[in-house]
Amino acid sequence: MLRAAASAAAAGALATGCDPHRDEGTGAVPSAGPRPSGAGHVPPAPVRAARPPTRAPGLPVQIQHGPRTGKAVALTFHGAGDPKLATALLAEAERAGARVTVLAVGTWLDAQPAMARRILDGGHELGNHTLHHRNIDALPAAEAYAEITGCADRLRKLTGTIGSWFRPSQTRRATDLVAGLARKAGYPHVLSYDVDSLDANDPGAPAVQRTVLDSVGPGSVVSLHLGHAGTVAALPPILDGLRRRGLRAVTTTELVT
Repeated sequence: MLRAAASAAAAGALATGCDPHRDEGTGAVPSAGPRPSGAGHVPPAPVRAARPPTRAPGLPVQIQHGPRTGKAVALTFHGAGDPKLATALLAEAERAGARVTVLAVGTWLDAQPAMARRILDGGHELGNHTLHHRNIDALPAAEAYAEITGCADRLRKLTGTIGSWFRPSQTRRATDLVAGLARKAGYPHVLSYDVDSLDANDPGAPAVQRTVLDSVGPGSVVSLHLGHAGTVAALPPILDGLRRRGLRAVTTTELVT
């Protein structure tokens, strides 16, 4: 739950944006680890629960950035791709003391259910990036709603909640229709961003680093992707560049709290 005073302060600082985007698919909490074996089957330890969606009356429906007066930024990752690359990226973030937000594609969670636990056990945040990663703004209402709730169902099954945030797929900004459908599904806010790393185009680590650091500032929400080797390689210098500017990478919920 956000503090009322912080929500009021953030309300004036947050804005929305509307560029199309091509993409593809708070502290650390240690893993519960294996339980001692005994007679019969012992079920695995449950995944740490994701945060429920943030509800903040002072924030706009579509969040593009956080307060510009602080010292934090949110690195947000579209969740899909090779789990080994995803795990390597999370490890790099954790080595630097950073926490990130992963917006997972539902079919990726079907194929890689262990990633939900890996993300949350690292102290990161997990949210919804639709079920099949279709162009959600172009879908009829019933199909768009199914995309949102389909991913929400996967998150609930794996983590106990529908995740912290909803980000529409293949677009930077949701239509009013999609934002309303997300609210109906339990997500009061749509998570957009103000910095596009363009890493989904695989321009190479130096280009990703340069694009992010040339545009990032206090309160920024940065769009990045799991599943790209260049993004993994770019993350340490990005985090170092943020540190040199006195900025730290936190989860989106921490950014707007």
